[in-house]
Amino acid sequence: MSPPTTSALTFHGGAGSVTGSKFLIETPRARVLVEAGLYQGLAQLRRRNWSASDFEPSTIDAIVLTHAHLDHCGYVPRLVRDGFTGPIHCTPETASLAAIVLRDSAHLQEEDARQANEGGWSKHRPALPLYDGEDVERALAQFESTDYGKVAAVAQGLDLELEPAGHILGSAIATIDLGDTAVTFSGDLGRPGHPLLTDAAPPGPADTIVIESTYGDRAHPPSGAHALAEVVRRTAERGGTVLIPAFAVDRTELVVLSLAELTSSGEIPRLPVYVDSPMALATLEVYRHALAERRPGTRQGIDQLTAAFRTLDLRPVHDAGDSQQLNNPSYPCIVISASGMATGGRVVHHLAHQLPSPRNSVVLTGYQAVGTRGRLLAEGARQVKIHGRYVPVHADVVALETMTVHADADDLIAWLQRAPRAPRTVYVVHGEPRSSDALASRIRDELGWTAVPPRLGERVRLR
Repeated sequence: MSPPTTSALTFHGGAGSVTGSKFLIETPRARVLVEAGLYQGLAQLRRRNWSASDFEPSTIDAIVLTHAHLDHCGYVPRLVRDGFTGPIHCTPETASLAAIVLRDSAHLQEEDARQANEGGWSKHRPALPLYDGEDVERALAQFESTDYGKVAAVAQGLDLELEPAGHILGSAIATIDLGDTAVTFSGDLGRPGHPLLTDAAPPGPADTIVIESTYGDRAHPPSGAHALAEVVRRTAERGGTVLIPAFAVDRTELVVLSLAELTSSGEIPRLPVYVDSPMALATLEVYRHALAERRPGTRQGIDQLTAAFRTLDLRPVHDAGDSQQLNNPSYPCIVISASGMATGGRVVHHLAHQLPSPRNSVVLTGYQAVGTRGRLLAEGARQVKIHGRYVPVHADVVALETMTVHADADDLIAWLQRAPRAPRTVYVVHGEPRSSDALASRIRDELGWTAVPPRLGERVRLR
């Protein structure tokens, strides 16, 4: 492919959907991919993971990651498998968390392929993983860490600066300076007042801003603590299990803190709280280390997290055999298990056993992408398909969007208002069409800026 004659930005993912973020910056001298996310949810979206890239991975000079969630970093090992050999730039904490997330992703994909081949419920013969553990280890060797506020040369003529995004540990707002223009990528922005992380920094001085819109059409309710307490109390009274599908990165920490506060105040009984996710347990250690070291982007929250561990009857579950015992506990308890949208991991096995019983409750603690089991449950599905068969839903299902770590529409507008100058264009991405359209309209109406939800595959000039 011949180099472009002017700088351009192409939206290879994260346009018209909340997952699969991939944004390619091209100049006459370099090609840098910002985000390399995995598509999740609807089958037609997941099939894109298997489609040939619209760009040749071997021609990419570098990758920039804003944080370690799968929809932003989960496609990296596939790009490495297909020929990408350049550096992968991110914060040190994102590198640590990505190692946990990507190894788990490869393991789940290999396990799903094995089960599909044994059960014969896949259309593919044989079913194969998108990438395996060896691909992940090769990818991890290419990571290069950059602290907040430091300028790093990522390719010829392109400099990168990362600032805190307040979403998860290590999450960053990425500004790429092309010399005569600059582009700021919000990544995923956190909500103000995260108990463990500092608030998001303002946008960089950029001509172009690419902003997420996961909750671009709504505002979060004031608090979900009361609703969570009610669910726990009524489930305990009927002798059931409160199953909380929680994202291993950050959401587990916030759920633990919330449960500790409710237990300490006497609003819920002191129940056994099982953290049944090796990935979440490993992530928890990364958080504890970063807080103890007072790493940039963290609040002084190590004492708060340590106190939560003392308050709760917290029981980590490492062994798969012990996990199986939680499929149908004989006493009231709380089980926190990944994944947060119930797409894979140990929580799927727990759902298969617990959804049929009205004794139990399922608490959804964040955004549920279209096509995921979590979204189906949130929308009131009376049965969901698990491992090739349908499971009836008689458990109490409660969706608590207040526990999300995503900024809402008001937060996103407030963040843009902090920009040092008006950008030439704001591109609204990483949202379902309704959310992206709504946020773009607010940006145009309230700020008077040009705001566009780009089409998948659309290419725009930057200079």
